Amino acid sequence: MPKFFIEPHFRLQEWIAEEKGYFTAEGLDYEFREKIRATGGQHHDKGGQRIGAYQSFEAGRSADVSCACHWTVNVAASSGHGRLYADLYSVAPAGIFVAADSPIRDPADLAGVPISVGWQSGSHYSTIQALEPYLPADKINLSFAEGLLFRRLEMLVDRRAPAVALFSGPYYFAEQLGFRKIIDTTFMIATMIHGDPDPEDLRKFFRALRRAQCDLDLRPDRYTRSSATRWTPGCGQSGPIFAVQACEPDIPRHFRQSWRND
Repeated sequence: MPKFFIEPHFRLQEWIAEEKGYFTAEGLDYEFREKIRATGGQHHDKGGQRIGAYQSFEAGRSADVSCACHWTVNVAASSGHGRLYADLYSVAPAGIFVAADSPIRDPADLAGVPISVGWQSGSHYSTIQALEPYLPADKINLSFAEGLLFRRLEMLVDRRAPAVALFSGPYYFAEQLGFRKIIDTTFMIATMIHGDPDPEDLRKFFRALRRAQCDLDLRPDRYTRSSATRWTPGCGQSGPIFAVQACEPDIPRHFRQSWRND
């Protein structure tokens, strides 16, 4: 039987389970690979193209199990690009951020302002959902040119985007760097199954993730991770480039996604 292929998705649970041997303890015969290259960041710059989570499902993901926002996973699964795993979900803290000195103070101030989101991804749908009570549809101005999650954070820090939708690690980075959250857009993340993995392997995988989540809940200070900030000449306004170093110490907060069972 082929190895179970694990791909982390902007969160700590997989990394903790790998580092502490929880996958092995469950008896999972697996391969751990960071295919999306969150630690390098280049994957997140789409050159202005409208490419997001749904397009990655259309193209085909190589991991046995991966995830995206619940909306995208539902539609992708119904279109034959995988199978939704219905036994659990996670919750990604999310919000729309602006610079500390921005004149934007509340959601109504975002009328007509370009808000950087991911195309057909969680930030796309959750931003619309959060702003609908405050703004008419023609005043919600979404921008998809800035790319995926870490690229949007970079654009915000470089002051090249007036408002940006962030979740998970970049959400915490933005808070710590003093950016102002205008509105919460927290959303659900669902799991997609690719190919035909053994159902028992899936149970082993999620048991390991739950153990990692328990570790985070009990002692989050032990699982802090650093963002490597390097100032690179010629990048925007010589602004900081953020790369998540998933196995290094010393970020003030952990990346938190809470696992829930239905």
